[in-house]
Amino acid sequence: MVKHIVLFRLKKSLTTEEKTDVMLRFKAAIEALPEKIRSIRSIHVGLNMNPEEEWDICLDSTFDTLEEVKAYAVHPDHIAAASILKEAKDGRACTDYEL
Repeated sequence: MVKHIVLFRLKKSLTTEEKTDVMLRFKAAIEALPEKIRSIRSIHVGLNMNPEEEWDICLDSTFDTLEEVKAYAVHPDHIAAASILKEAKDGRACTDYEL
């Protein structure tokens, strides 16, 4: 099993309302993906509640293999969900590790 974790930082220029809107839309779109992408074993999006921290969003997902993670990354439904952050994102960090 492979754990795929991605952190996102949103632009500081966004208003609180804009930030909340984009985060909630991203969460809903990503958490709907298991119905469309069968290789996803689990997926959850956490929204940071501590304004003193650097990262705003944490995507935590599990796949059977790294090849499945790579296929998920280029899947059209994932690309559509990820595009929600395109204009709002200021940073991204990712790690994939074996469970």
